[in-house]
Amino acid sequence: MEVVIVPDAAAGGELIAEAMAQLLRRKPDALLGVATGSTPLPVYQALAAKVRSGAVDASRARIAQLDEYVGLPADHPESYRSVLRREVLEPLGMGMDAFMGPDGTAEDIQAACEAYDRALAEAGGVDLQLLGIGTDGHIGFNEPCSSLASRTRIKTLTEQTRIDNARFFDGDIEQVPHHVITQGIGTILEARHLVLLATGEGKADAVAATVEGPVAAVCPASALQLHPHATVVADEAAASKLKLADYFRHTYANKPDWQGI
Repeated sequence: MEVVIVPDAAAGGELIAEAMAQLLRRKPDALLGVATGSTPLPVYQALAAKVRSGAVDASRARIAQLDEYVGLPADHPESYRSVLRREVLEPLGMGMDAFMGPDGTAEDIQAACEAYDRALAEAGGVDLQLLGIGTDGHIGFNEPCSSLASRTRIKTLTEQTRIDNARFFDGDIEQVPHHVITQGIGTILEARHLVLLATGEGKADAVAATVEGPVAAVCPASALQLHPHATVVADEAAASKLKLADYFRHTYANKPDWQGI
């Protein structure tokens, strides 16, 4: 995998947004896989700025959801559908007709998971999937020891993940659902380009395990090592425990400009 070390979150956001913009120039109807949380916000803000300036046209793009809470109404302000509408679709000038996501309120959750996998395949697959990473190495909501071949499915959140997400629910962990639908690791690996953004010292151990550790279910993000086109973008703090940091800096600094990430 390629590792790009950037000065800060804003620089990482700009780098990834430009990669998305270049993709949309080549393929205006590209399917962009998006993640929620605070980490990807600089990406969405930078891409929205490019759309407003006319540097890129996102009017034909499509958006695919990575995961969704089970049991939260679609119009709940903290459902990921609502969050992505506010943070991605509206800033890019896109309507909900461009959005794809699993139904977290379905009576038959398993059928909803299978339907979402089929929908992604029928849409031609995800062109670029943006990922964050948990302090324990989870991607999407594939917690440690998730199968590396897993498909979209229901998962029970760990207590730590619920604690981490309580900040979006007025700090009240009791409001955080216990279950989510998430794309499985096997599903995620089918995207043509995986881009993982990590910022902050709290992600340093997870980034080191992802990039330099063994491929192991205990660190779900390590599965990116199996992908033919995976990019890890980390700020200096998140990259602080990489043993090969100097090598990664050298290779990126000497990369041909035309190659992108």
